[in-house]
Formats: sequence, C-alpha cells, structure tokens
Amino acid sequence: MSPDLDLTSAATAARTPLRTLLDLDGRLFEAAASRRWPGAERVLPRLSRSANHGVLWFATAAAMAASRTPRGRRAAVRGVASLALASLTVNTLGKRSVRRARPVLDPVPLVRQLKRQPITTSFPSGHAASAAAFATGVALESPAWGAAVAPVAFSVAASRVYTGVHFPSDVLAGAALGAGAAFLVRRLVPTRAQVRRPARSRAEAPALPEGEGLVMVANRAAGSAERVRALHDALPEAEIVECAPEEVRDELEKAAARARVLGVCGGDGTVNAAAEVALRHGLPLAVLPGGTLNHFAYDLGVEDERRLARAIRHGEAVRVDAGRFTTRGTRHLFLNTLSLGVYPELVRARERWSSRIGGWPAGVLGALRVLRAGRHPLEVEAGGGRRPLWLLFVGNGVYHRMGLAPGRRTDLADGLLDVRVVHGSRRPALRLLAAALAGPLTRSPGHAAVQVHRLRLTGITAGTPLAYDGEVTDVSGEMLLEKLPEALTVYRPLTF
Repeated sequence: MSPDLDLTSAATAARTPLRTLLDLDGRLFEAAASRRWPGAERVLPRLSRSANHGVLWFATAAAMAASRTPRGRRAAVRGVASLALASLTVNTLGKRSVRRARPVLDPVPLVRQLKRQPITTSFPSGHAASAAAFATGVALESPAWGAAVAPVAFSVAASRVYTGVHFPSDVLAGAALGAGAAFLVRRLVPTRAQVRRPARSRAEAPALPEGEGLVMVANRAAGSAERVRALHDALPEAEIVECAPEEVRDELEKAAARARVLGVCGGDGTVNAAAEVALRHGLPLAVLPGGTLNHFAYDLGVEDERRLARAIRHGEAVRVDAGRFTTRGTRHLFLNTLSLGVYPELVRARERWSSRIGGWPAGVLGALRVLRAGRHPLEVEAGGGRRPLWLLFVGNGVYHRMGLAPGRRTDLADGLLDVRVVHGSRRPALRLLAAALAGPLTRSPGHAAVQVHRLRLTGITAGTPLAYDGEVTDVSGEMLLEKLPEALTVYRPLTF
C-alpha cells in the first residue's frame, strides 16, 4: 500500500466523526424547520429580534434593579457583566475562529424568517450565548430571579433555530460559552452566597411574632420610607418613629426607654448611634439597611425587611463585636471602620465626585488634591517608635478580599482589629494614588497589615482628621483603640 493512500485514508477517517455530527446537525435543523410549533409563529421571531444587541436583557436588568431589593440589583449587575463577557468572547474569538456558513433557509416557512438576516458567521450563536450568560449570572446571585429569567432565555435560544438563522449545535455551543462566562465572572467577583459566615451560637433575644415591643427609629433622610412601611406590614404591632437626622439620637434614647428591642433604619452613621444606645441600655438591636452605605447590615447578612422581619419573628440573633476608640477622655464606638490621616480627605473627595465621574477617577482626583495641598505624613508613636504614615485604617473585624470584589468581613465576632497602614515617604504620590484607587485593603510594598486586640497611638498632631462609620472628627494627642468582644446582640436570620 502506498504512503499517499495511507494518508488519504487517515484524513478520511478523521473527518468521518465530524461529518457525522454535521449531518446530524443538519437533520435536526430540517426536523425543527418542518415541525409546526403551535403559537410560536407570533412569539419566537419577535423574541429573537428583541434580543438583538442585548436590548431584551438590558431591559430585564433595569426591571430587576427597579425592584429595589439588594439581591435583585446584584443579580442584574451580575447578569449584565456575564453577558458582556460572553458577547466579547463570541465576537472576538468565536465568530472569527470557526467561519461556518448560515443554514439554507429553504426548509424554513417564510412566516418564521427574520426580515433582516444576520450577516456574520453562524458558529457559535451570539444570541444563545448572551441569553445563557445573563440567565446563569442572575441565577448564581438569586435563584428566584434566575427561575423567572430562565424560560425567556431558553425561548430566545430556541428562536434562533426556529427562525432558521442557526444550526442546533451553534445554539448549544453558544449556551455553553455563555454559562462558562457567568461562572468565570463568579470566580472573579464571588456571590454573597460564596462568602461563608462562620457558625455562631444563637444569642438570647425576644421572639416578636407580630413585632410588639419593637420600636424602630428611621432616619427620614435615608430615603427608606418604602422599606419601613414594608417592615411594618410584616410586623404590624411594631412602633415606627420617623425623624430628621438631627433628631435621631434623641428619638433613640426615648425609644430605648420603652422598647424590648431597639430598631434602627438608616446608614452606617445612624446605626452607629443606635448601637451606642442599645449597649448602654442592654437592648438587642434590629438593623434595617436604609442609607447610602450599609456595610454593617450587609456584612451581618440582613439585606432587606423580609430577612429582618423573619429574624425578629423567630428571635434569631447573634452576638457581634464592637470597636471602641478613646481620645481626650471621650469614648466612641465604631462598627465598621476607622481611618486616620489623609484617607478621610480622600474619602470625602471620592464621595463628592464619584456620582459624576465614577469611583476610581474620583479617588485619583482626591489623591491629587491632597498632594497639591502639600500635606505631610501623619506622625504617630506606636510600638515604641515614631512612625510617618499617610493613613491608618482600622477595621472592626478582619476584612477579606475574594477575587475583584471589595473587601468584606465574613466574621463579625473574631475579636480582632484589622490594622492597615500606608507608610509615609518623601515621594507619596504612588502610595496615595494606590490607596485612592484600591482602598487600604490591598497589599503592596507600601502597605502593611496586622491584626491586634488593641492599639495605642500617641503624639497625634492636633487637627488630624478621623473618620468612623460615616462620621468625621478631629483628634490629637493620644488615642486608644480596642475591641469589645461580642458586646452587641443583633437580629440576623440564622439560615440563608
């Protein structure tokens, strides 16, 4: 047998499985084209067109975000991010790598065919990839929303075969690519369900089936009226007190005098004030997130009124740590973070400009302003020596970063202060810009991190800005930071 014949036979044998699959693919396409699908002629072509350029999915994401539930908003963002990655992959790699011709439309009834036929190559299906990516991304964050979106995504994918613009294998490959993109996004930015909270023993707290004994003080400026009303619908015997920001502390004190459970609705600054009152009166605290920033509530696992109402009805609560700093004879609590030095100025500038130009550009602008102002490093005495620092960050509990997600706490009762510093230097620009862009939770040669139970700082220059839980003040001289382990009882659903 000649070598040429051997090579030809080998090539033919290698092509046979592929040819068999292509033939099967063609037969499935023709079977779908010849089959009558009751009611599909009016729905599937329109659904296919609505998904052009992701319009259907962007509209769905907008509707989910309008639900005003944190999980719905996160699911919408994750779905759009997964769609974007899948679309980028299909258009840059998929379509250019396999230049497969579109199916011949002869077997497809004219009433099914799209008025404008696509001109790109057939493999893989971009519509199927986008549909699967969006639906999978949504489901990974919120199974309930995922169940609602999945039938629509399946219908969009099926419509591509029904209208004759793709072979079945194009759709299957696109769907697999889209689902893979969603899982890759989850690997880069983990879902809330992936952040495992350690099991904590149940704390003693009253079970209030109808809410009797709960007095909820709501900061009217937080814009949470709907959320407060929804909580009252779930717990009709609860007392709701809405007040202006300057009245919050007085109303909390009044509420504590008659409440079995002290409730608060507002941002982190409002929650901080409520925690001080609850500790002083020995009351359990019910936190309903309602402000711009709700780090404590979200790290706790209380995202909305439904979760909080369930915990209050069943008396589900845990004990968490509080941080405390003492300066000039005055004690203050912090539940989230405390920062000292130029970082409060960076935060103020970033918050002022982020809504207009975005978080990262606003952080860079803040750093540049601090540099232009000619600030000198903060000098403090710690550990027996005087140290120049551009900023000192202290977290009530250790913050962790997973993938590209912002730092979060998985344990609110670990007994530790998470101390991060950016060292002072004669050339601060790079370190300040890094802190402004990524925050103090990153690790780099300019950063240092240590976990301690208490920290004493001395020699703080007068007028040094300090930010804690949304509040800003000035400090000087000496400051003591310490933990109050499991000092506060808070309601939290024990199952998620």
